[in-house]
Amino acid sequence: MSETITPTKTRKVPAAVTLTQGAEARIAHLMAQAPEDAIGVKLSTPRRGCSGLAYSVDYVTEEVGFDEKIETPGGTFYIDGASVLYLIGSIMDWVEDDFTAGFTFENPNAKGACGCGESFMV
Repeated sequence: MSETITPTKTRKVPAAVTLTQGAEARIAHLMAQAPEDAIGVKLSTPRRGCSGLAYSVDYVTEEVGFDEKIETPGGTFYIDGASVLYLIGSIMDWVEDDFTAGFTFENPNAKGACGCGESFMV
């Protein structure tokens, strides 16, 4: 009696964070000006501010095993492995107007934020 073996199906998992065209363009701009040893830009959520967590975007010089890696047209974008659970389903954008410029985040996991907008809680 022979068994029929069903092949394993592989599906592509969506990225934890969706990058808008504005965010991708800003990553490309950052990588064009990056230090020579930078391999990409990394998003993390360090503990900071009155609500507990903040968004931080920095250059990265080496890959870390549990970080999520997203290839964009302008360079590689990493998400800190310890931060992924706080960011799943988020949309990251770059917004610039006459008075401010910066990355913005629509995060469905954020349960609140401090009054100054510096930090968020989950």
